[in-house]
Amino acid sequence: MLRAFLDVRAEDHNPLLPADYDIIYSSIIFVAMLIVVAVYVVPRMNKALDARAEAIEGGLKKAEEAQAAATAARDEYTAQLAEARAEAARIREQARTDGQAILAELKEQAQSEAARIVANAQTQIEAERSAALVSLRSEVGSLALDLASGVIGESLSDDKKAAAVVDRFLADLEADEKAKAGK
Repeated sequence: MLRAFLDVRAEDHNPLLPADYDIIYSSIIFVAMLIVVAVYVVPRMNKALDARAEAIEGGLKKAEEAQAAATAARDEYTAQLAEARAEAARIREQARTDGQAILAELKEQAQSEAARIVANAQTQIEAERSAALVSLRSEVGSLALDLASGVIGESLSDDKKAAAVVDRFLADLEADEKAKAGK
């Protein structure tokens, strides 16, 4: 009998399709799971996906802002570098100009110092020459008086006579020197 029942049922029923009660219970469970997923899982997934999209967009915006800031900083750095180079060139040129001015001033001071030293030396030489001439006159005068006394045979003790003889002798010597220098 069981066999007959199974045979009858087997003929009515397609073995590939589940029984009606399995389909109904499975459908109820599927709908319940679908409702749970739709109510709880999908909103949380959408919320997580939206948060992730916002984070990515925020990151892209931050990256663009950082890129813009880096470009602005690079442009500012380039401008400051150009300004610093121009300032350095101006300072070098000013230093060159100042150096030339200082050099010219030092040369002028050296020339004035040299001129002063030469003037002092010439003054000293002239003073020594004058002192030598005075000393030489007195020496030559006394020698000339001694010689004249010996030649004349009389003593030239009179100061006026002696001075006149010395002056005449020195004048003759100077005239001889000038005549020799003129030849």
